Formats: sequence, structure tokens, C-alpha cells
Amino acid sequence: VFNLHAASGVAPSVIFGLGVYPARDVIDGFAIVVTGGEQRNLRLSDELSAARVTATGGALGPLSWDVAEPMRTWRAALGPNPAGLEFDLTWRARTPAWTGEVAVANADGTASSFAHLFQSGRYQGAVRIDGREIPVDGWYGQRDRSRGVRTMTGGQGLHLWVQAQFPDRAVGFLTAESRGHERLLLEGAVMHEDGRLDPVTGVRHDLDFDPGLDLRGGLVEVTTAAGAVYRISAAAAARGGYMSGGGYGGQHGRPRGRGHLEHDVYPLDGSVSPRVLDSALTDRLTAFTWDGTPGRGIFEFALTRSPSYRYQPSLG
Repeated sequence: VFNLHAASGVAPSVIFGLGVYPARDVIDGFAIVVTGGEQRNLRLSDELSAARVTATGGALGPLSWDVAEPMRTWRAALGPNPAGLEFDLTWRARTPAWTGEVAVANADGTASSFAHLFQSGRYQGAVRIDGREIPVDGWYGQRDRSRGVRTMTGGQGLHLWVQAQFPDRAVGFLTAESRGHERLLLEGAVMHEDGRLDPVTGVRHDLDFDPGLDLRGGLVEVTTAAGAVYRISAAAAARGGYMSGGGYGGQHGRPRGRGHLEHDVYPLDGSVSPRVLDSALTDRLTAFTWDGTPGRGIFEFALTRSPSYRYQPSLG
């Protein structure tokens, strides 16, 4: 999964990704663009045995990718499609990658266990929306790669994956809490452009959610192994980034036959929210501020829709 956005301003925000499921002979992918008034979603699927995929690149319908230099440079393109979103992009790493292992017990007794990598970079290229070209010059973006069994089937109360991009570093972490507000996992690091990785050892939060379980903003406090404490404010009221549009409501890996393509549009007028979609997972383009330094990034969040759960801040 990749995301990209300008270092300042609100829109657009673009998220795209791809997954392979060899045991099911499935490859699928998606692309999402959030503008000021709507979210457009494109979902793709094919038989893996019929797709053009190698160890360093491939194509799925109009979406193609190429690993030009492992851990350093990727190229990705999205050709014409009914969603009206196209791009031609080069992503270059600006920090080292954080790698970790995620293991979470699910309510049905199964376990989610996967290797996890994320890394901050910058983009060059162009995005086109309905033929209108938007130059991409130094835009921020995170790459996020997982390998393993990553389906969550219940029992979690709060999920946060925050990637706050600042000029010389990115603060990135993944944490989850049970419905009883107990921590289930924490992993991540402050990734510095000078090559340092400072692992995250603690996260506390005080967040504001509306009745639709949508994040409006708040504060996170991140503590690192080196003893640094980052108090980061987040302004996230712009809506959009609903990952249901990318198939995250249990659609990934389902066989859909050859050359499957579908698209839809979510209006961002309050009628669509994490409460009503088939997945509450949301990747919101967010304005961050740390120690007077402005930043931008993705604040991924999900609250359970269980009526027995109420969000509880951990930061006093």
C-alpha cells in the first residue's frame, strides 16, 4: 500500500495498493482519491495465474508497478479507468524502513500474524483527475507492506496507524487496544532522514470522535527508546479516506474471475461514515503539529461498532 499527499494543503489525497493470494489464485488492488467534496474508489481483481507479475513488477488492469531499486525506488502508474483517476509516479525513500512483527488474537480463536514494514518517501510525477493534471513534486508518502495472515475478526476496540510526516523525520506507529482498553500491540519508530531509527516504546492519546465514529482530531503522545517525547496535535476533520472503498470490508482475496473492475463514489457530506460502511477503517489525510513544526500525514483509525465499547483517552 502507498499513500501520497502534498506537504501542505488538504486535497487531494491518493491511496493505492495491491495484494496477492497464491492459495486462492487471486491478485487484487485498489486506488482511492479524496478531493474536497468526494472520495472516488477503484477496485481491481484477476486470477493470479493469468496476471503479469514478477518479483520486481507487474500489472493488474490499468495499475502497474516496478521495483527500480529494492528499499529505495518504486515506480507506479494508473492508466485510464472509469474512476477518472490516473497517475505516473516515482517514489524514493527518504528514511530507513521500520520492520516489525504483528500478532493479535482474534475473538474467534484464530490469530492474525504478519510481518510489517513501513517507510517514508517522497514522490515525483503527476496525478490526473478527469484529465486535469496535478504536478507531484516532493509530495510525502508512506509505503506499507505486510506478509502473512492479517484479517482481524473482532475483539479489538481501537486501532491506530499514524504516519506523521515532518521535514526531517516521520513518526510512525501501529497500536491496537481491546474493548476493555488494554493494549494488544504497539510497534513503530521515528524514522529520521539521517538514517536513524528510534523505536516507539509508548503511545498515549486523547482523540475526538463524532457520533459516526469519524475522527475530528486530538492529541497523541509518542515516547521512544532514546527517551524522546513527541506531543503531536492532529486536525483531521476533512473527512474521506474510507478504506471500505478499497475493499477493506472483507473483500480482499475473494475470487472474482478474470479482469474484474468496479468503481464508486462516496460523497463527503456526512452521509458516509465509519459507522455505516462495511469497514470502519479510515486513512485520513491529517494536519499535524509537533513542537511548533507543521507536518502532514495519514492518521489511520478504526473504532469497533460494538455498543458495549466507548472510546477512552489514555492521555490525561
